[in-house]
Amino acid sequence: MRKIIGLSVATALTCTMALAKEINVGLILPMSGAIAAYGQNAEVGVKLAHKLQPKLNNGDKINLILIDNKGDKVETANAATRLISSDKVVALLGPMISTNTAQVISIAEKKHVPVIAPAATNDKLTMRKMYANRVCFTDSFQGSVVANYALKQNKKKAVVIVDQATVYSLGLSKAFKNTYTKGGGKILKKIRITSGDKDYKAIISQIKKLNPDIIFLPLYHPEASMIARQAKELGLKTTMISGDGVANQTFIDLGGDAVNGYLYTDAFDYTNPPTKKSAEFIKAYQKQTGSNALNAFSALGADTYNLLVNAMNKCEDPTNSKCINKEIKNTKKFEAVTGIISIDKEGNAIKSAVIKEIVNGKPVYKATVNP
Repeated sequence: MRKIIGLSVATALTCTMALAKEINVGLILPMSGAIAAYGQNAEVGVKLAHKLQPKLNNGDKINLILIDNKGDKVETANAATRLISSDKVVALLGPMISTNTAQVISIAEKKHVPVIAPAATNDKLTMRKMYANRVCFTDSFQGSVVANYALKQNKKKAVVIVDQATVYSLGLSKAFKNTYTKGGGKILKKIRITSGDKDYKAIISQIKKLNPDIIFLPLYHPEASMIARQAKELGLKTTMISGDGVANQTFIDLGGDAVNGYLYTDAFDYTNPPTKKSAEFIKAYQKQTGSNALNAFSALGADTYNLLVNAMNKCEDPTNSKCINKEIKNTKKFEAVTGIISIDKEGNAIKSAVIKEIVNGKPVYKATVNP
């Protein structure tokens, strides 16, 4: 009898293994170029999440196929096309910035392939799009967070430095302005720059004359760190605050002492894990890297993968991209690394944000802001 039972179990396992499939998932990240820090951090999170959960509940194996888009629009479009057409991926994770994510979404929409973006915050990205999703908060939310925080600190006069070449910067500055002015704040001047600029001394001299209470810089880390350094050289001591575009170690490395006291919004803080999943993932990260300082982009990368797996597990056929997309949008109160996430009908994440300050070269948690 035992032999028969053992044979039955073995046969069942063999059949399950025989039926198990390998399913391709595309990963588009800037692993080189000006914003490589974002992609490299996200890759760490996605790959660790994959290592912890490489298979679906039914035994199907997930293959991650990574393409470096170099932060470039053309490279991004080529990557999305190749992954969908040649590699037959059921979903796409990434890329990082809103401009590149718009490229991926436009291609994925036509092919009915769901996209989950880790950090693309522009509000318009998911509007009237069926297959666009994200695990990060939106610009309108984090712009309001920055504005309300400034007002609560009695900083009623602001200068905004906006990068006219990026939708991220334009969207974030608009959201800040709306909330800030409604709350009684006054924007003394909006100064336009273009990503790649190197000399900001004339701008800084203008700001010194205006004497604002706070400077809002909805920029990515290369420009923000350069402005902070040059501001210190010219003796400008006004408080600076940014969105999540500076939420990485590279910003601190580039800015050095000049970014001490700098404030920014972020999706996550490893010193205050918001969920049990967070604490467990931080332990796994520490075991792998020797450090518990889990970066927010790594945490968001993990969330894209985990949210996708959760959706795939709910589909009778986990290769059915339409079902996967439907289940992504049905996500409610999902316990993620960055906190509790619900996805609305437009694919936007409803979640909290945190505010951090750089103190002695280290990001320090200051507050959590709920939606």
